[in-house]
Formats: sequence, C-alpha cells, structure tokens
Amino acid sequence: MAIFKLFDGDEGPPEEILEPDLPIVDTHHHLWPVGSPIASFPMEDFLNQDVLTGHNIVATVFAECMAAYHEGGDEALRPVGETEFVMSSCPLVPGRPQIAAAMFGWAELRKPEIAARTLDAHLEAGQGRFRGTRYNVYWHEQQERFTTGPRTFPPRVLLDPTFRQGLKELQKRDLSYDVWLYSEQLPELAETADALPDLRIILCHMGGPVTADHTPEGRKQVFDRWRVSLAEVAKRPNVVLKVGGMGMAHFGFGYDTMPHRPTGADLAEMWKPYFDVALEAFGPDRCLAESNFPPDKHGYSYPAFWNALKILSRDYSADERASLFKETACRVYRLELD
Repeated sequence: MAIFKLFDGDEGPPEEILEPDLPIVDTHHHLWPVGSPIASFPMEDFLNQDVLTGHNIVATVFAECMAAYHEGGDEALRPVGETEFVMSSCPLVPGRPQIAAAMFGWAELRKPEIAARTLDAHLEAGQGRFRGTRYNVYWHEQQERFTTGPRTFPPRVLLDPTFRQGLKELQKRDLSYDVWLYSEQLPELAETADALPDLRIILCHMGGPVTADHTPEGRKQVFDRWRVSLAEVAKRPNVVLKVGGMGMAHFGFGYDTMPHRPTGADLAEMWKPYFDVALEAFGPDRCLAESNFPPDKHGYSYPAFWNALKILSRDYSADERASLFKETACRVYRLELD
C-alpha cells in the first residue's frame, strides 16, 4: 500500500489557460516508479496529466522524494538509485518539455563522510543534470498534527555543527541546498545562511507558513510571524525562495471543503497576501515558481496553479515575470534552454 495517496477525484470542467505562450520552468515536482511503496507517479503521468494541459512548460526540476533507492549494499550509494531512475525515465527529447532538465537528490548530511561519497556518485549518475540535495528539516512542537512524509526529523538540525559540515560538502562541489521547513524555523535558516555565505540555499514552499489551527485566526497568527521571519531571511543574498507548494493540507486553506475544485482565480484570491509578502521580500529575481506536484494536486489542478501565479503577477513588468517564471530558475539551477 502506498504511503502517499495521489488525487484521483474529478478535476471539474477544464480551465481556460491564461497566457499560454509564457515560458515556464517548474522548479519542483516529484516522480515515483510504478509500484513504488511511497506512490506511483511516473514521468508519463506527469507529462500527460499535468505538463501538457496547456501552459508552456519548457523544462522542469525534479525534487528528491525517496524514489527507487537501492536496497541494501553501501549506505552511501542507496539514494543514487533515485538519480539513476530519473535519468533512465526522463530522456531530454527535442521539441518536448524537458522533464527533469535538472534534479536534486538526497544525501545524509548528518554523516559528512558518507554524504561526500553519495554526492560524488549522484554527480556521476546525473551526467551533468545533478544540481544539489534537499535535506528537509521540518519540525514543529505540535508535529503530530501535521501531515508529513515518510521521514521524520529532530529539532534544530540546521544548528548542528556536524550537519553544517555536511552542507560544506555541497559547497565544495558547487552544489545547492534545497530545504523544506516550517516558518517557526526560519530564524535557524538565517543563522545557517550567515554561517555558510557561499552556499546556495533554495527555500521551498514559501518558507512553510503552516498551521495546526486552520481557522482564519490561526492562519493570521502564523502569517504575521512568517512575514517578519521571511523578510529577515531575505536579507541573506545566498537564499532564494520557491513560490508555490501551498496545496498541502497543513497550510490550512481547506481546499477539500470547497464546493468545487478551486480555479486559478480562487487560488489567486486566497494566496495574494502570501505572494505579495514573498515577492516584496525576495523580488522576482530571487523567486522561482514551483508546482510541487503531485502532492499539491490534492488541492487544485496544474492549470489552476499556473493561472493563479499569472494572475498574481499581472502588475509586474515583462522582465520581472520572465524572472519569476523562467530566468531565475535557469540561473539558480544552471539550465541552458533554447
């Protein structure tokens, strides 16, 4: 039985695609091979169900998700099975969206010597497409009230000197660090960015303004603290922010209680305060658009998500929107696209 259940409901009537020619790099999505104990979501499903539904997705970045690990054997090499899976299932075909044009995987950064061997093996297997790791550190004092993935993390991992030695292994190889945490942990991320100013840090999912209290009052309390902490993190020039990832239940928007699947306009209305804070703090040249599919598919459709970002960014200049939807991603993940 899969750990992670994919959305299998009715998407509702098709949504009109806004600005269908605008080039987009989706900087965060997952894939799992058919029969995976976590989920089944191969490249063909992502391509046909989501990517090819009307928006101009020119390339994507694969995000680690414990897919296709090797079983047994050398501990350092087990996560490299994921990179091998992506490389074998996502060939870069001319004339088609470049699925997994870049990717980031897993390494046990709390064991720096093992992580060093893992990273070298990822780089070899990735054949020029491997860009870094994601090591999530999400922790909350009410952790049991949040929906989380198959990994669990202790508190204050970012402040652990051994973990920071692991991060230095990324620096040595000019690799980036993607991180998913909760907004209460943002001060720890600011400290880490100060301690490692040459490390490229990519903050996922809006910096995690999640709440155990899904009432408007509960969301506002978290929002007010998140806004202050996010602005503080943004002062660190080595940190960039992924805009998206708010389809998961613990963001508290209650998509499943709505009378219909939310449209792009619905999402834009809900997300506007968050989008405005994020873009004011980081600016479009330090923001990357991410779908976080298929996890966010529970909340809304792929066309609705990109329509929402297009609505939210309408008042920005053409150059600023190009940065948000494509150019920042190309710079941060070192993509060379036609």
